[in-house]
Amino acid sequence: MSAEHAHLPPGVEVINTLPEAAARIPAGAEARTIRVTLAPGDPGAPPHRHPGPLFGYVTQGEILFELEGQPPRVLKAGDALFEPGGDVIHYQGANNLPDAESQLVVTMFAPPGSPVLTVVGAAELAERRHLRAGRPG
Repeated sequence: MSAEHAHLPPGVEVINTLPEAAARIPAGAEARTIRVTLAPGDPGAPPHRHPGPLFGYVTQGEILFELEGQPPRVLKAGDALFEPGGDVIHYQGANNLPDAESQLVVTMFAPPGSPVLTVVGAAELAERRHLRAGRPG
């Protein structure tokens, strides 16, 4: 435990800190807490983007997670995640387990009334293919 968190009571743990996150929150944003539960092998939502940043963690199972510009990675229960929102495409948020449910909880900061996610069309995916890490341009 770091010295800055030594004052926390037993059972309280800081999982992750992202100091630059506040600068990404849109003016007038509301906070939304969202739980995503994925059935075994569920591929998750198609490629999409969020209206604002989100910060969260995997509460159960394993999530195959891929953001534009980053290689895909597997997040396991207890791992934290951050998405900047805005223009960045979220390519994958799939259940990496074929035989068990996986779940994550996030807090999103977004303009009131905006959708939680917006699916990205095939034409835009093709235009931005060069921004996808580890993929041929």
